[in-house]
Amino acid sequence: MLLVSACSSMGGSSKPRTPDNVCGIFTQFESWQKSAIASQKKWHIDPAISMAFIRHESGFNATARPPRKKLFGIIPGRHLSSAYGYPQAINGTWLLYKQLTGYTIAQRTNFNDAIDFVGWYNSRSVRLNKILPTDAYNLYLAYHEGNGGFAKKSYLAKPWLLNVAKNVANQAKRYRSQLDFCSPQI
Repeated sequence: MLLVSACSSMGGSSKPRTPDNVCGIFTQFESWQKSAIASQKKWHIDPAISMAFIRHESGFNATARPPRKKLFGIIPGRHLSSAYGYPQAINGTWLLYKQLTGYTIAQRTNFNDAIDFVGWYNSRSVRLNKILPTDAYNLYLAYHEGNGGFAKKSYLAKPWLLNVAKNVANQAKRYRSQLDFCSPQI
């Protein structure tokens, strides 16, 4: 019972009760707020942006995966991609993160590791594609398409993705407004 309680308090298996209210999320999971602040200090990316990315990518579901292909329309096949966990990081990018940061035991199902990954990835996008660290819209496009895809403007062929990026940016603005009210020090 103690083990289940410990996992729950870390947010390992439960999701926020108020996913659209970052203040409520940080009240429910105090360790997530500490992780968000640590990621901000290390990578210089606003926690509101990182939290909006995780909100969109996984809905704060630690074991989120993309849907499976269907064989013959009914038999579940392979997943559409290797994206997994809170950040929906694909295998190759997650491996690169672990190699470049030295966090060899990092797990996509661990919120602390996931928000650190999102900060790291966005920090790379800032450096590689000269995106402002406050530009959630373009940071999300680079996150989704990869930094190479972003540089080639692959997102222009995906009008639906432009709408998704706009929604993520709007979520980041809402989270930022909430944080300004409940945690002005972040």
